[in-house]
Amino acid sequence: MMKIFRFFEFAYLAIMCFFLYEAYEEWGKEDSRSILYLCFAGVAVFMFFFKRNFRKRFDANNKDNN
Repeated sequence: MMKIFRFFEFAYLAIMCFFLYEAYEEWGKEDSRSILYLCFAGVAVFMFFFKRNFRKRFDANNKDNN
């Protein structure tokens, strides 16, 4: 189960890289879309740290209960 949580943590980093690439590609063409991609990349970074913190608390809680 922990492997699944860890996989999704790093999936958010992959999503961030994708949106950063899309923002870079769209920068000169349509600025509003590139800013939207940058916002999505920021949300992906936030979700990475949120999920990592949640997993660490979950691990600590499981260790205390065992």
